Amino acid sequence: MTTKKNFSVNPKQESSKSLLKDIRRNTKRIFTSEQKVLIVMEGIRGEQSIAEICRKYGISDGTYYKWNKEFIEAGKARLDGDIVREATNDEVKELR
Repeated sequence: MTTKKNFSVNPKQESSKSLLKDIRRNTKRIFTSEQKVLIVMEGIRGEQSIAEICRKYGISDGTYYKWNKEFIEAGKARLDGDIVREATNDEVKELR
């Protein structure tokens, strides 16, 4: 880590910061599907920046965008599924 010239860093403080970073990096939080949807929806609303949302929940922006992509693709698949189901229902009605 580089420091500014006039800024002295306490070695104990630096090692504790390093330890906290390592713990956070190695501790994997598991979010439920509902939590992921809420986080993505919070970003879609646009009331806060994506960076602020990511800091708030302790996730990387890459993780947020991956969830966002999955959310959108799942929505597309759901809509495609509805179209297929409606066609099947129409066929059933014709057979009756």
